[in-house]
Amino acid sequence: MYREPKKYEEYAYVLDYMPHGRPGAPRTTHSAQGALQLLGEEYFTLLEASPKPNADYNIRDKIFVGKGDRALVGHILGRIAYEELTSAAKAELPLVIETVVKENEQRFIDFVNESPSLTPRMHSLELIPGIGKRLMFQILELRERYPFESYEDLRERTSLSDPVKLITRRVLKELSEDEKYYIFTRPV
Repeated sequence: MYREPKKYEEYAYVLDYMPHGRPGAPRTTHSAQGALQLLGEEYFTLLEASPKPNADYNIRDKIFVGKGDRALVGHILGRIAYEELTSAAKAELPLVIETVVKENEQRFIDFVNESPSLTPRMHSLELIPGIGKRLMFQILELRERYPFESYEDLRERTSLSDPVKLITRRVLKELSEDEKYYIFTRPV
């Protein structure tokens, strides 16, 4: 039986730093040093991690969380659900998602250029807020002529006002609500 290899985040953004751990979370030897709530860059995974002693953390900092020597993270405690985020982390989440979407422009433009139909009646582009049937058909027709090259190109050739904001809204919706289709994140 074929199993897909596990997908790990290499980098994550700090959403919140709690020097005394997350209120209500079980105390472990790792969480006794405090807790970090993070958003992974590649799969938008919500993570909780134990900080390294004497390390400094700034909200929205991008830190290494992958396999190997982590300078700022002691242990990845695990994936967490949106509901487990602190109110401070929830407040930072849209800004951090927007940062990831801006910094990975080619990845999301490739999605627009290559996204498939989900069913005979629904296309994955329609899952992005603000894209209905008419705009979806326009995008499909325009990408057939020649692929979109940037957010600016997408904005100029379609009536899409702000692709970054719309993709950010979709990612936030996938993280915070039960969805039938996940196009940018992995369900917990």
